[in-house]
Amino acid sequence: MTGRKFPQGAEISDAGVQYCVWAPQTDRVVVRITGADARARTRALVLSREPNGYHSGLDPAGAAGDRYQIELTEGALFPCPASRFQPDGVSGPSMVIDPGTFRWTDDSWVRPAFRDLIIYEIHVGTFTPQGTFRAVIDRLPYLRELGVNAIELMPLADFPGQHNWGYDGVRLYAPAAIYGEPDDLRALVGAAHAHGLAAIVDVVYNHFGPDGNFLGLFSPDYFEDRHHTPGGLRRRRCPSHRHGVGPVPPG
Repeated sequence: MTGRKFPQGAEISDAGVQYCVWAPQTDRVVVRITGADARARTRALVLSREPNGYHSGLDPAGAAGDRYQIELTEGALFPCPASRFQPDGVSGPSMVIDPGTFRWTDDSWVRPAFRDLIIYEIHVGTFTPQGTFRAVIDRLPYLRELGVNAIELMPLADFPGQHNWGYDGVRLYAPAAIYGEPDDLRALVGAAHAHGLAAIVDVVYNHFGPDGNFLGLFSPDYFEDRHHTPGGLRRRRCPSHRHGVGPVPPG
């Protein structure tokens, strides 16, 4: 499908919401969509198979806030591999997010040179009593007075349950819902810049936690089984090494 910014996931466009999923071993992929109003009737969008293993389609009635699930076999529903938000947990429906509605105010921000960084590592869930992105904002003046000029957020990929160090994430591109919504994370980054603090995000792309990890159902080529680790299945460095094209992390 043309006009997409990222290879996978749900994207807002002038024509509606574009969906794309990489499932090269699957012949038929359906997106089950419910409007932002939970009472809305679920509609089915059958995606068109592309030669490179992707399946894509356009929902003209789609909008930000829609909940959706991916059906690989009849009745078997899974969250989107490139979900941007999981409001009902890592195994629940994904939500269509429009990142363009957030208004950044840090256009003049200039990061410190890497050699000058003084980094304070933050676990969002334990740094404040509230354990949220918004609550971290209130502590930024303290960090600035402490003498640091950068914060490093421990892994934010959504995980099962309420408490986690972040290394069992399974929805890699969805910030943990327990910490807040995607715009709350954007607000934290913007506020950090306003206080003269660079923002670094720790990411874990090479393995998943065991609970809520459905990626192998979309394609076994996401993983390699030669090595066994406490971190779970090892993810291939990039599926494109074998297929000529592969999923690219959404921004």
